[in-house]
Amino acid sequence: MSEILYNKVALIGLGLIAGSMSLAMRRAGVVGEITGYARSQATRDTAREINLVDHVCDSAAEAVKDADLIVLAVPVGAMGAVMAEIAPALKAGALVTDVGSVKKSVFEAVLPLLPKDVSFIGTHPMAGTEHSGPRSGFAELFDGRWCLVVPPADADEAEVAKLERFWKILGSNTERMDAEHHDLVCAVVSHTPHLIAYTMVGVADDMSRVTDQEVIKFSAAGFRDFTRIAASDPTMWRDVFLENKEATLEVLGRFTEELFALQRAIRQGDGAHLHDYFTRTRGIRRGIIEAGQDTDAPDFGRVKKAE
Repeated sequence: MSEILYNKVALIGLGLIAGSMSLAMRRAGVVGEITGYARSQATRDTAREINLVDHVCDSAAEAVKDADLIVLAVPVGAMGAVMAEIAPALKAGALVTDVGSVKKSVFEAVLPLLPKDVSFIGTHPMAGTEHSGPRSGFAELFDGRWCLVVPPADADEAEVAKLERFWKILGSNTERMDAEHHDLVCAVVSHTPHLIAYTMVGVADDMSRVTDQEVIKFSAAGFRDFTRIAASDPTMWRDVFLENKEATLEVLGRFTEELFALQRAIRQGDGAHLHDYFTRTRGIRRGIIEAGQDTDAPDFGRVKKAE
């Protein structure tokens, strides 16, 4: 039997990440009791129906009572309000973590509200799908993926190591980062690509209105993959861009420079520049596959539905 790392875990928010955490915790046998709360009554009803956690609560304060680990799995713009709500109900010695994809603004919102006898360590599982809601989770979501651990400067080393062990048992690799570096890395590998995908799908939608839906009808895999990314939760991504404004704008500036250079190469017929550029970027794809973060199987390993 696995060692119990936390007797009681409270999940605040019951979407893809929290639901997958609950299922992964049960798979690993690493916690005692799991409680959960979501703002939406419909989400709470669904979570009860599918037995997503051991006990679905009707308030965040009820969910965190006597919890050893509290996971804030809400849009990053809501972290401060949730922290203010649960702070009076937290027990001494509890650890609060979050799973948001922005850290600097979350620290600024959460840390001033933290009771003196409660700790906070940020985490960010670099795993997800375009699906959301309590039915979207699955225990294998974190297997082989990275979870970035972002401790405040005064974090207790034993608590950080314990939380890293927890995420490893759920299937993740872990790496520590400071908040500012985390936000820049995520702006490069996640936030800006999502913004580009949203933009490209929006452009295609505008064009489809004057081409009788041909842009949609004849879309090849490249555009189809943009639409998958652009199907992600709009509330979450709205908050990500507003809360990680500086890093996202910095990366967008670099992207714009690269785009202008490619425009110039196409206009001037500079095939050598285009070939060299595409060769370099192709190498990045190979690196991702070699690191085990994707597959080179045809069609990205998508399972085909039976005819």
